[in-house]
Amino acid sequence: MMLSSLILAAAPAVSAPAGDLLAIRARHLATGTGETLEHAVVLVEDGKIVTVGEDLPIERGIPVLDLDEDAWVLPGLVNAYTRYGLGGQGFSDLRPYIQAADEVTPATRGSIMSMSKYGVTTAALYPAGRGVPGQSVVVATGPTPDGDMVLRRSAYLKALLSNDSTSKRNLRDGFKEADAWLDKEAKNREKYDKAKEKAEKEKDADKKKAELAELGEYRPLPPDMKGQAFLDLRAKKIELLASLSKAADYLHFLDALGKEEVNWHLRLSLSTECDLFHVKERIGEKGAMVIMEPEVTLHPATMRQRNLPAEFHRAGAKLVLIPRADSSAGMETWLRDVGVMVAAGLDRDAAIQGMTHHPAALLGVADRVGTLEVGKDANMVILTGDPFEAGTKVLAVMAGGSVVFGEDEL
Repeated sequence: MMLSSLILAAAPAVSAPAGDLLAIRARHLATGTGETLEHAVVLVEDGKIVTVGEDLPIERGIPVLDLDEDAWVLPGLVNAYTRYGLGGQGFSDLRPYIQAADEVTPATRGSIMSMSKYGVTTAALYPAGRGVPGQSVVVATGPTPDGDMVLRRSAYLKALLSNDSTSKRNLRDGFKEADAWLDKEAKNREKYDKAKEKAEKEKDADKKKAELAELGEYRPLPPDMKGQAFLDLRAKKIELLASLSKAADYLHFLDALGKEEVNWHLRLSLSTECDLFHVKERIGEKGAMVIMEPEVTLHPATMRQRNLPAEFHRAGAKLVLIPRADSSAGMETWLRDVGVMVAAGLDRDAAIQGMTHHPAALLGVADRVGTLEVGKDANMVILTGDPFEAGTKVLAVMAGGSVVFGEDEL
């Protein structure tokens, strides 16, 4: 590979004012939108993508990074469900106010940022614990154009659901806490309005002025710590992520949710003999986003293998793939493990989107990351070959327009 200045006589399709510019030319580039470009050019300026397309001439004087013919470029990978670099056991009850963002400290920052060498440029860290343990935070694992590591402080509220009364009660109690606050707030407002109405009827002007001044503007009651997260769910400021491991858990989740209208996604934990295929059609009909590992499972009581990621994709669910293990080893083999699922029938584009665009959308940061499109952060992974070939390795990683891994290889 070489870094050079390309001079073309033809009218330039890629042009920009002088500045911090870099053009990258790749034989294969997957945008994360479901499209793969051949002979692609990406122009990066100030940490953002300003142009992307096929066979584009480049303006005289712009530095060009020419990649090898076998190399592939993907959007920076997005790990939507991890505690990499964090410790702690958490709790097993209703604590929706816990923020994983509070665990992002100078002591954990280095470990979190080390994910970038595996191609992970964006990650959602969730709080430890069971029950309803709290809210996830979305972080960048490398530089960003605006310099902020935290992309979204509260992304999803995690809830572990199973077919028992305790987990259902945790979810229902959260909404009850929100209702209790709304009831108190309504009574508090009614009391204020009556006091204000009485003051406004006061005939003595000085006394009226004093009473209204004492009342001041209405001040809502501070929400209960538990109830606020569920109020935010209803207001669609955050999403609900329900973690399930059995088909029956999904039915109990819907029962616990009742008539609540909130945005929700599913974390489907795959075990050796997983029966979640029983509800794939129902989940797919809703177009739900499902987080799962690239794991081959067995049909219960048989040796028949099942490719549940492929099955859920075909049923209409939006696939969000995560490493098989929440560890360095898991991230190192992530692409290879997804490749196994592709070889077994998972659609290639769905696999790429499941590691890039879909998790970014689930986390509410798709306006910045997850695809290689104009205006997005310049996050990309450069691979030695086809993403899903066993021998392919991460050659280099760019985050926010800066090479954070593999600079010597370019």
